[in-house]
Amino acid sequence: MLEAILWDNDGVLVDTERLYYESTKEALSETGVELTEELFKTISLKQGRSSFDLAAERGITAEKISRLQQKRNLLYGNLLRSGVRPIDGVEHTLRMLQGRVSMGVVTSSRREHFDIIHAATGLLPYFNFVLTREDYERSKPDPDPFLTAIRKNGFKKERCIIVEDSERGLRAAIAAGIRCMVVPNRLTMDGDFSGAHGIYDTILDASSELLRLLDSDN
Repeated sequence: MLEAILWDNDGVLVDTERLYYESTKEALSETGVELTEELFKTISLKQGRSSFDLAAERGITAEKISRLQQKRNLLYGNLLRSGVRPIDGVEHTLRMLQGRVSMGVVTSSRREHFDIIHAATGLLPYFNFVLTREDYERSKPDPDPFLTAIRKNGFKKERCIIVEDSERGLRAAIAAGIRCMVVPNRLTMDGDFSGAHGIYDTILDASSELLRLLDSDN
């Protein structure tokens, strides 16, 4: 029985990964670090590390890195306020699934950014719960975000499935012992998705599998 779908946010529900990259790149440029797209994909989306590790490797103090992270957060928030739209097919998929299964968002986004993103997307009513970065101790690829969602809601791992877009997210799901479907985007499509329940070109393709899993329980 499928009782819950745990959705990633950035890159799955909304197309925000590029904006996060651009704001991080601008903040890091103050240190002389050139954050290329390839570096960002490797460090952040595959390894799940902070891009600011590149500044630390150059001997930049923790205090300055903290200031740069605050600057990045402000830059990112400003970019988000210009408007973020759901990825094509997302709202249609959520509408089909609503009422048939519990759904929650489990994201590495800070709550302030999550709230800005969804101020006008219209997606939040489809979800039963949301976990942001402040709701757990260790971020993806650590399994803590998903394990926290399971624990707080009383779900059984074998009755849940996760929808992710990145190698980092898939690694977190596997470490948590929960099935994971992957819908890559342009920034994540070259990731290693070994161990995924399935890899899908679009969210609509993934929705067909989710509906199949729900129907197979009847």
